[in-house]
Amino acid sequence: MTSIAIIGAGPQLGLAIARTFGSQGLNVALISRNRDKLDDLVGKLTAEGITAAAFPADVLDRDALTQALKDAVAKFGRIDVLEYSPVGGFDSTALTTPVETEPAHVQHEIEFQLYGAIAATRAVLPAMREAGAGTLLYTTGAGSIDPVPQVGNVNAAAAALRNWAINLHKELDGTGVQAAHVGIDVSIGTPAVPGFPTAQPEEISPVYWELHTTKRDQPELVFSL
Repeated sequence: MTSIAIIGAGPQLGLAIARTFGSQGLNVALISRNRDKLDDLVGKLTAEGITAAAFPADVLDRDALTQALKDAVAKFGRIDVLEYSPVGGFDSTALTTPVETEPAHVQHEIEFQLYGAIAATRAVLPAMREAGAGTLLYTTGAGSIDPVPQVGNVNAAAAALRNWAINLHKELDGTGVQAAHVGIDVSIGTPAVPGFPTAQPEEISPVYWELHTTKRDQPELVFSL
């Protein structure tokens, strides 16, 4: 059986990615903090004929995240695709400009974006390398490429994740394992800022399938309108 693990699975992009890969026959492991929300997503996917299961874990709890991925492997046999795109809530994320930023403001975001991604990767990469196949996809906003002062601390951590993902792509060249960064230069679903381009999740999710299938030599794709 083939499967995708979606870390940070939610009702917008995470669900769209699950549908894109699930419709191609992959089993779907959904990972995020809230069991009830995950169960709702599993119900929707199951009703559409997609095999899915929930594995609750907080990306800030590296042991729990690693265990969730182990549990997904136990259920589905292996993880062929890892997609990492957790989103912090306003209750946990303080947005600061570069001038306002203190080390703690960036530290939290580094823990959330970069360290969580590294922990998840370490949990699945050895088996991928042994098999000589697999896909690792890491999502950030396009501020990781062209930063915006209003979210300076978030952009700094996102840029660190982008740098690490592209470097991982270079290191894995020739192994059969694809690593890539996806930069999203739109608001998803509803406008976050008046006048800023907006796209529906279903418009974005095919990018992930392309990186998994036809664009395995590319370290990065940026979705924009």
